[in-house]
Amino acid sequence: MGGSHSREELISDSDEEEYEEEEEENYQDSKDDTPERSSSGRRHKTPSSLDEVAAKLEALKLKYPTSNTPNPSLKNAVKLYLHIGGNTPKAKWVTSEKLTSYAFIKTAKIDGQDGAEDGEESENEEESGDVWWVMKVGNKIRVKVGVEMQLKSFGDQRRVDFVAKGVWAMKFFSDEEYKSFVSKFNDCSFENTYKMESNDANKVKVYGKDFIGWANPEAADDSIWEDAEDAFSKSPRSATPVRANQDLREEFEEAANGGIQSLALGALDNSFLVGDSGIQVVKNFTHGIQGKGVYVNFDNGNQRSGLNSVHSTPRKALLMRAETNMLLMSPKTEGKPHTTGLHQLDIETGKIVTEWKFGKDGTEITMRDIANDSKGAQLDPSGATFLGLDDNRLCRWDMRDRNGIVQNLATSTPVLNWTQGHQFSRGTNFQCFATTGDGSIVVGSLDGKIRLYSITSMRQAKTAFPGLGSPITHVDVTFDGKWILGTTDTYLILICTLFTDKDGKTKTGFNGRMGHRVAAPRLLKLTPLDSHLAGVNNKFRNAQFSWVTENGKQERHLVATVGKFSVIWNFQQVKNGSHECYHNQEGLKSCYCYKIVLKDDSIVDSRFMHDKFAVSDSPEAPLVIATPLKVSSFSISSRR
Repeated sequence: MGGSHSREELISDSDEEEYEEEEEENYQDSKDDTPERSSSGRRHKTPSSLDEVAAKLEALKLKYPTSNTPNPSLKNAVKLYLHIGGNTPKAKWVTSEKLTSYAFIKTAKIDGQDGAEDGEESENEEESGDVWWVMKVGNKIRVKVGVEMQLKSFGDQRRVDFVAKGVWAMKFFSDEEYKSFVSKFNDCSFENTYKMESNDANKVKVYGKDFIGWANPEAADDSIWEDAEDAFSKSPRSATPVRANQDLREEFEEAANGGIQSLALGALDNSFLVGDSGIQVVKNFTHGIQGKGVYVNFDNGNQRSGLNSVHSTPRKALLMRAETNMLLMSPKTEGKPHTTGLHQLDIETGKIVTEWKFGKDGTEITMRDIANDSKGAQLDPSGATFLGLDDNRLCRWDMRDRNGIVQNLATSTPVLNWTQGHQFSRGTNFQCFATTGDGSIVVGSLDGKIRLYSITSMRQAKTAFPGLGSPITHVDVTFDGKWILGTTDTYLILICTLFTDKDGKTKTGFNGRMGHRVAAPRLLKLTPLDSHLAGVNNKFRNAQFSWVTENGKQERHLVATVGKFSVIWNFQQVKNGSHECYHNQEGLKSCYCYKIVLKDDSIVDSRFMHDKFAVSDSPEAPLVIATPLKVSSFSISSRR
C-alpha cells in the first residue's frame, strides 16, 4: 500500500542534463573516427576542409547558450519522456525523444497512420461525420483525445503526463507553449465528447446557464467549499483530526467459504458476505469483521423456499428490519442488471420467506437496482418499504402486500399514478441511486447527469447537475445531503449541493432549485502511472463515503475500487482549496492525493464500517475489503 506520490517522480532539469551528457558522451564515442597509432600514441585524422570541421562540431553537440526552443522552425516542439519499471524500485523516467513535436489531427483513423497535418482531415472523413481529434507525438504516440488518457498537468514544470499504451510525459519550452497545448487539448476533448465545437455558446447548451462554472471553473463561486471546510472543523470528533501521518494497518484477513459476489455491512452485531452458494455471517468488531462459522445455503433442501428459481447468483443484497431480513436481487440475464423480482431472506431462520415479483397494473416490470428508504433505514425494525430504480422508473415498493405496491409519495395512496411522472419518458437512462438521512434521493444517469429528488416527490427533480460526458455508474451521498460522490470509469466527481436562496437561506439542491451561484465540482483521479498499473480494463467502481447515520456527524473518507486497488481519499483534504494538488491547475480541480491498498486478486467491494465501530485512537471506522476468496479489515491509525 502507499500514497499516490510514492511512485510519481518529478523530472528535474538536473536529471535531464545528466541524462543528456551521458547520452552525448556515448554519441560522441560512437561517432569518433577510428584512431591511427604512432610512436607518440593515439591521434585523429586532420580535417581536410571547413565543411568537415563544421560537421564534427555539430556531432559534438556543444552546449552553446540557446533560447528555450532548441529549433525555432519546429512547430509544437516538446521533449518526450517514457516511464519504465512500473512500481518496482528501478522505476524511472527516461528520455524518449530529446526533441520532437506534437499535433492534433481530426481523423477517423485513430490507430492507423495518415499524413494529415495539425487540424486537417480528409474530405471523405469529414463527410462521414465519424471523426475524432487524435493527438500525435512524433512517430511514437497516436491516441484519441479524451479522459481515458488520464492527462495530468504540472503548470510549474511546463509538463503534462498521460497514458497511451504506456506512461508518457511531455515538457514544453515556454509557458506560452504549455498553456497553448492545455487549451487545445481541452477544446479537442470537449468536441470528442459532445460532438460540437468548443465555444461559449455550445458550452451553455451542454451545461446550462446556471452551471456554466463547470465549463469555466475560474469564474465559479468556490466560497461554498471554503464554508464547508469551516463546518467540517466544527463537526463532532474534531478533537481527533485527520492527520497527514495516519496510515492503514491490516487487522484481519480471512478466507471466505465461497466466491464473494457482494458485501452487506451491518451497523449492529453482524455483517454478511454474499457468495456463489450462500451467505457467510461475520461478526462486527471495532477493528474489523471476523467469521463466526455460520453459513446460510441458498438451497436449503426445500425446493419451494430455496433460491433454486434464481436465474443467477445474487448480485445485490439489502438489509432491512433491524438487519434481521435481507433482500436478494439476481439478474434475469447474465451480464445485465435488470430483474423481475427478488427474494426475502429471514436471517435468523436462514430461510427464504417470500419470492417477490415487480408488477404494475397486472404487468410484470423490471428493476435494475434497489435501495433503502434512507441511510439508516436498515436499522428500523418495522421497515416494510424500499426504493426501486429502472432505466426510466423511480418508485417505492411496499412489502406489506404480497403483490408489491408502488407507493405515491405525494398522496400516500397505495397505487402509484404513473401519469404523474414517476415512469419517465425514454431517455432518462437511470443507472444508480442512493438516499440521504432524511430519504431524499440522488440518481445517476448514462449521460452523466445527476438528479436530486426531494422526500415529497419523485416526479420532477429539484436539481439536475449536468454531465461531464462520462456515464455515472455508481452514486453516493452524505447523510446530511450536502455532498454527492459520483463514479465514472476514469474519475470520481464530488459535488456540493449547498446554495443560498433569494432570501439568504442556505439550502441543499434536494430542497430547492439551485441558482446561478453553483460551485464547480472537484474530480478525484488516479495519476497516469497508477491508472496504467491498474490495467486497461480496470475501471473505478462503487465509490462511497464513510458511513454515518447520525445528524451532526461528518463523513471523513472516500473509498473506491479499481481492479486490485482499493483507493482512499481524505474527505477534508479534498475539500481544502489550498491543498497542494490544486496548485497550478487549470480547469476543474483534480485531487491526486490518496492511499492505495493493493490486493492479490480483483476487489469485489471496499467499504467503511459504521461510524460506531471507530475507536478512540482512530478518526475512522475500519475499512473492509472483499475479494472473491478473502475479506480483509484495515484500521486507520496514527503513526507516532
